[in-house]
Amino acid sequence: MTLAPLLQAEPAVQLHAFPAIAAFFLGLVQLALSKGGARHRLLGWLWVLLMALIAGSSFFIHSICLVGGFSPIHLLSVLTLVSLPFAVLHARHGRITAHAKGMKMLFFTALVLAGVFTFLPGRIMHDVTFGTALATPACAP
Repeated sequence: MTLAPLLQAEPAVQLHAFPAIAAFFLGLVQLALSKGGARHRLLGWLWVLLMALIAGSSFFIHSICLVGGFSPIHLLSVLTLVSLPFAVLHARHGRITAHAKGMKMLFFTALVLAGVFTFLPGRIMHDVTFGTALATPACAP
């Protein structure tokens, strides 16, 4: 395992990957700890900010090109940016079940499921984890 491929990646990839790693572990903490207290709210706001940064930064990454410089994964970023405020509003209005469902859906789809695809051969996180050097080229203009 080596961080070299990630440290050598373009800044947009780093701005996307490091917060994603942090959000994954913070999400695990949020799922494990008690809910509703000041700690949960503080860590939750941090998680929401990380998720917004992850989704926003994805629009500057163009390594999979299916429609222009974008791919279906960018639709997940749009869904994330739309879903985050709704999940927060559910909590603020006391709809805790809807809040929990929305946040869990975001965690498992936008972090876990999307994260699994970053470990495919030719992707940077595959190279980080397995030490290979199969760089994925950027889209041609």
